[in-house]
Amino acid sequence: MVTDEDIARARRDTPIVTDDDIRRAQEKHSAPSPVPPPAPSTPRIEALPEPLTARPLDLSAVAQGYADGAARLDGAQALAGGPALLVFASLSMPEATLARLLEQAERAHALIVLRGFMNGSLRDTAARVQRLIGGRQAAVQIDPLAFDRFAVTRVPSFVLVRDGTRPAACAGGACPPAGAFARTAGDVSLDYALAHLRRAAPDFQREADLFLARLKPRQP
Repeated sequence: MVTDEDIARARRDTPIVTDDDIRRAQEKHSAPSPVPPPAPSTPRIEALPEPLTARPLDLSAVAQGYADGAARLDGAQALAGGPALLVFASLSMPEATLARLLEQAERAHALIVLRGFMNGSLRDTAARVQRLIGGRQAAVQIDPLAFDRFAVTRVPSFVLVRDGTRPAACAGGACPPAGAFARTAGDVSLDYALAHLRRAAPDFQREADLFLARLKPRQP
């Protein structure tokens, strides 16, 4: 039985909690402050390891090599100083085809013409051409306008320019007049293309014979 005296005694023994008591308890048992996440660090580019290469690529040396190769053509690539033999190619062609054309172009004193840079990069282009040329003395030139001047739409294409041709003004700057060059295309060797041009364009037999003679093996 719970009597009135028991209730009165329980009320007397129950402590009264004031606002001050609640504030003191909160201060004494406050939650820890959240730790902010670490700020993202910026990587130090200069601290990254550099790739090891057998020999650094010297773009200026490669460019000078192209210039030296062009000079060895004895003016054959100039329209007014023909005859000229131009081989239009692309670095996307099979490597075996490019290597064969470069080797024959060196012997024939022909000029390899590319439309543009590989991957839009001079460094990538220079590295690829340097690897293909190796120790050869082949001449390579990047000339997108030449593709328009000679109406080249596929590679490889072979263009034989007549001796003594005088350039005429056109949208590409200086173009050969009609009948001043012969053109053929196909995945063939340089001597095969010249032999075909000799048969298909009899007016260019003398020019074709000149380059065919350079491609013949030298007698010991």
